[in-house]
Parts: sequence; structure tokens; C-alpha cells
Amino acid sequence: MHTFKIFEKVLSTVNDDNFDNIALDLFQLQAKENKVYHKYLTYLGVNMEGITKPEQIPFLPISFFKEQIVMSGQWKEQTTFYSSATTGVTPSRHLVQNVESYLQNTKRIFEGFYGAVSDYHFLALLPSYLEREGSSLVAMANYFIRQSKSPHSSFYLNNKKELIDKLKRVDHLDRKVILLGVSFALLDLAEEHELDLSNCIVMETGGMKGRREEITREELHQYLGRRWNTHFIHSEYGMTELFSQAYAKEKGYFRTPAGMKVMVRSINDPFERLEVGKTGGINVIDLSNIYTCAFVETQDLGRIRQDGSFEVLGRIDNSDIRGCNLLVG
Repeated sequence: MHTFKIFEKVLSTVNDDNFDNIALDLFQLQAKENKVYHKYLTYLGVNMEGITKPEQIPFLPISFFKEQIVMSGQWKEQTTFYSSATTGVTPSRHLVQNVESYLQNTKRIFEGFYGAVSDYHFLALLPSYLEREGSSLVAMANYFIRQSKSPHSSFYLNNKKELIDKLKRVDHLDRKVILLGVSFALLDLAEEHELDLSNCIVMETGGMKGRREEITREELHQYLGRRWNTHFIHSEYGMTELFSQAYAKEKGYFRTPAGMKVMVRSINDPFERLEVGKTGGINVIDLSNIYTCAFVETQDLGRIRQDGSFEVLGRIDNSDIRGCNLLVG
């Protein structure tokens, strides 16, 4: 009988060969031990024992994280992550069973893409996230800043002049530099300052968060590249409801770490899986969500490319309608 502790131990050993079996075992455990997910599967009439491949697994609509306590097993949370939300909109909440496990997972994933955290100076421009409590992105960035042990790694809120001075100062030091920023803040900075960041990794985390008119990722990257003399803008794809992140080193073509897999569903039928190249809603298997739900139906629009990477093309309209009220009562 699989237990949650077993999945903690195997998480760092996930690979292409064993991913499906681990995902199916975790599904069977969460289908029984997660009250919200179990009730949702029962509502759908799913024969849980008949699920034999990941493509058959029903994904929990992300909206449940707004209205329900999504928890597998019984435990007391160390903290709770909250999504950003406009006034009057309920934020998502993701209970965290062990904060250190989350942080170590983010570091393991980052280093799988970029090498040791200690090789970088991290300059984090995350104003909308720093201004509220419970941001998983701020927790991750703060951990990288501390783990880098660099005197130059820091957060920046409204002190843009200090950030510009720091970017110039660390340009030719002993480490690489990452400017990690939310999209609207990077755009604001680029409009005000034309810079040479050709030696810097500029990484956007997406989202205008209601601060500016939405533009496509391609438009954002082109503008930042022109203003800052850099050919490629990197991207990070994560969310409150996931404990793992995907990264794109160019053109918004994201790749997932070993414990994360993306599928695309039909907009008209959420249980229909689409082929490579077709545009639809993004579903994520995140094996790091051991104690909540590893099978999340997001409200992002995207497609999987022939080489296995995926693109995020925007948001699905009316994203808060489906799912929220199914389990009320």
C-alpha cells in the first residue's frame, strides 16, 4: 500500500520511464484520501480502479482551490499560499504541508535547468507579489536569494534607481545575473530605461495582474529584447496551485521538470485530450502536489509542440464559472 511518505522519497527519482506508474499510484491514493477530489470523481461517475493510464485521469478544476480545502490525508499546514486576485474575487489557496520540501523542490527544478543557485546573483522585481502575504513566487525567490549567498541578491519594490545601479555593478562580476520580474514591472522598467543586459538572464513570470493592458508573450519579449539588447527573454511558468515550475529559455517554449507533465484538453469537452499542435486548456500533472492534488485543470490556454515543449497562449474566458459550486452542500 502506497503512503504519502513513499511519494516524498521517490519524487527526486522520477524520470520518463517511471513517471506514468508513479502518477497512477498517486492518483489512486489521492482519489481515496482527498475528500474534495474523491467527491468530484464520484460526481463524475468515474470508475477509479479502471484508470490505467495518465490520459484517463480526470483533472480537478483549479477553481476548487478557491472554495474548498484541497487536502490529501489529514495534517496541519505549515503555511498557506494565496494567489493574487482583483477586488471582490476569491483568491486560490494552497495549503503547504512542509514549506522546506516545497522550497527544496523549487531549487532542484531550477538547478536542473540553469545549474547551481550559488552561480547567480538574483535581482527580483516582484512588486505586486511583495505587497501581499502568501505568495509562492516570493517564497521561491526569497529562497534563491538566500541560497545564493550573494551580497548583491535582493528584492526590489519601488527602488528602481537602486536596481539599475545594481544591474550595472554586477554586470562583469564573478557570477551570472538573473533579473526575475513580473511582466508589468519589467515592462514599466523597460519603458523608463534602455539598458545593455546582454550578459544578464531576464526572466519574466507572466501576468499584468490588472496593472496594464494585456499583451502577448511574444510582444513582451520583443519589446524587452529591443530595449535591453538581449536576444532571448526567459520565462517561468508556475502558479499558486502547483508546487513545480516549468521554464522557457527562449520564445516562451516551456519545458517541464521530471515530476511535471502537461496535457491539453478540448475547450468544449474537458475530458477530451488533444493531440500535439492543437490549442486547448492546459492540464498539469504535478507530482510535487503529494498532499493536495497532483492533477490540476488550469484555466490557461496552450498547446504542446512537436518537440515536447509547450506554449501558454492566454487565459480561457469565464474561468471562474466551471467547478466552484459542484461540491457545495
